[in-house]
Amino acid sequence: MEPRYEPKQIEEKIYELWLKSKYFNPDKLPQAKNKKAKNYIVYMPLPNVTGTLHMGHVLDNTLQDILIRFYRLLGYKTLWLPGTDHAGIATQYVVEKELKKQGLSRFDLGREKFIEKVWEWKEKYGTIILDQLKKLGCLPDWSRNRFTMDSAYAQDVINAFINYYKQGLIYQDIKTVNWCPRCHTSLSDLELEYKEENANLYYIKYDNDVIVATTRPETMLGDTAVAVNSKDERYKHLIGKTINLPLTERNIPIIADKKIDPSFGTGMVKVTPAHDLLDFEIAKRHDLETIQVIDDFGRMNENAKEFAGLKTLEAREKIVQKLQSENLIIKIEPYNHRISTCYRCGTNIEPIPSKQWFLKMNDLAKKAILAVKNKKVKIIPKNFEKIYFNWLENILDWTLSRQIWWGHRLPVYYCQINKEKYIVSEKQPTKCPFCKNCKMIQSEDVLDTWFSSALWPFAGLSKSDLKKYYPGNTLITARDILNLWVTRMIFSGIEFMGKPPFKNVFIHGTILTKDGQRMSKSKGTGIDPLIYINQYGADATRFGIIWQAFGQDIRWDENAVVAGSKFANKIWNAARFIYYKLDKKILKTKHNKPKPKTKDDKNILTQLNQTKKNISKNLNDFKFSRALKEIYDFFWHKFCDIYIEKSKKQIDDPKLNQNTQKILIYVLIESLKMIHPFMPFVTEAIYQKFNNKKLLLIENWN
Repeated sequence: MEPRYEPKQIEEKIYELWLKSKYFNPDKLPQAKNKKAKNYIVYMPLPNVTGTLHMGHVLDNTLQDILIRFYRLLGYKTLWLPGTDHAGIATQYVVEKELKKQGLSRFDLGREKFIEKVWEWKEKYGTIILDQLKKLGCLPDWSRNRFTMDSAYAQDVINAFINYYKQGLIYQDIKTVNWCPRCHTSLSDLELEYKEENANLYYIKYDNDVIVATTRPETMLGDTAVAVNSKDERYKHLIGKTINLPLTERNIPIIADKKIDPSFGTGMVKVTPAHDLLDFEIAKRHDLETIQVIDDFGRMNENAKEFAGLKTLEAREKIVQKLQSENLIIKIEPYNHRISTCYRCGTNIEPIPSKQWFLKMNDLAKKAILAVKNKKVKIIPKNFEKIYFNWLENILDWTLSRQIWWGHRLPVYYCQINKEKYIVSEKQPTKCPFCKNCKMIQSEDVLDTWFSSALWPFAGLSKSDLKKYYPGNTLITARDILNLWVTRMIFSGIEFMGKPPFKNVFIHGTILTKDGQRMSKSKGTGIDPLIYINQYGADATRFGIIWQAFGQDIRWDENAVVAGSKFANKIWNAARFIYYKLDKKILKTKHNKPKPKTKDDKNILTQLNQTKKNISKNLNDFKFSRALKEIYDFFWHKFCDIYIEKSKKQIDDPKLNQNTQKILIYVLIESLKMIHPFMPFVTEAIYQKFNNKKLLLIENWN
């Protein structure tokens, strides 16, 4: 053994050894021959094909790898299912940016050629993050790696859409939706990000008795009512009256609605159904007209009259000027608020009316709620149940359609003669059932990426695997996709498989910078974990991140990685000492539990046994950081600092020599098993020095 552990010289060789063994595949494990062996299944949260490794990925995947390695040692048939998501908007955005450098747009290429370009890009860059996970030591079942645009997976997506449609759960309608003027597509509420904006609150006089406050005066041209809270005594005398809308020739009513916040502004609120989702719901309740004044490029349309063609901010400035000239601006106050942006390109969202496909959510939400309330799915920590229930109990119908080209195209076919007529079909009809003549045209829209990823726990498995490996056991993920993805997987699993897809959902913490900022590459606060892997090794990086993962917010400290590097060397040096002290005969014999002959022998064996119990309990309870600290304390202090030092004298005693050697190697091997899920490379490398006929990867925990 070399005097010092050198991860760069070892990690790649060890990973190749694991790959060659094929023990990442549950069907190849020794326990696969045991019909009584239980399954333990983890579904990898699908990284986007545009993704590269960041600290959140390191935490998430290290936690999953720990569980898989732990349960494999316990004798379970372990399956960690890997894959990548086609990430419709994100991938299209990346490829469009590449085209822009050449002075081209997707429209210059046309749909088919553009899709070819995306596939080329995916083949070239789409597995980068999976290769980086290998550097981290992650060992999912690579033989089952899936992509959400694989043909079998795509078929499941189409089948799901058709199934929902036949039940009457999918419908088409014109509603006000979140619209990205750059990506030119609708987005669900969960796909929005928010940023703080220092804006103004404009108090506009609509009438002598009616003053409304708004941050968006440009939308007033589409107002169809002014609303007050139905319990607001100040304005009860105005309800039912009609006033003239400034800058227009229209009259609008004053209505009462329980959703109005009486504390905002004056308590009187403009209602613009075309450009606000809440206003759209109010308009439905009160049968109000919807007048669109902003188009899908984020410009004022012909309904804005003299302001047509202006960008919204330009129109705001001119409208305010005109209102001021007519003495209709009462006051302007500075106002800080959050505005919604596209989660992929960062463009400000414009709510606009759009014809889209929707999935009715009430019944599906109830199924997901009951799954957790009936304890078929356990969310850990428990406080996340409140977020889960709150979203599902207040859920809106899901906007499924996206106006992009990369993704699962809707199985909807339109008549070319009567373009309002359509059928939903798995394949393109040979004959139009409406005009009996035309070749029907498939919808241009694709499905929301989250629709397909919601099917991951079963669409990612082959038909034969479904019988063996569904449902799974555990999902580990970040809190920001609890509703985007986790809830949707739960109701999708119940809907199509009759059971929730997993029993446990563990929500891990968020890694922040040392001063508490959210890590972001765009803001320059992100950290490339490959820097740590290259400098300190994968084991040290894994150690550093798990050591700190004891709460919901993790303030990153590189010192924990340095500590991990020192611990790897401590393990190596302790093993090296034992390796050179042992008789070669003892090295080659089976390392059964020896009987203690001294008080120190008894202490270390008792402490070892207790540590194993504590680690098992902590990992079963998803207390990863506590488990790591247990093994760290045992190995460094109880074993190295105390017992190994005591053993030096015992080895010199002929009566204790052989037994002490047996205890040393026994405790070392058992310690390697405990450390292995956390630091797999150094433990496997050491184990190979003591037993190169077997992999630590498939050792027995007990």
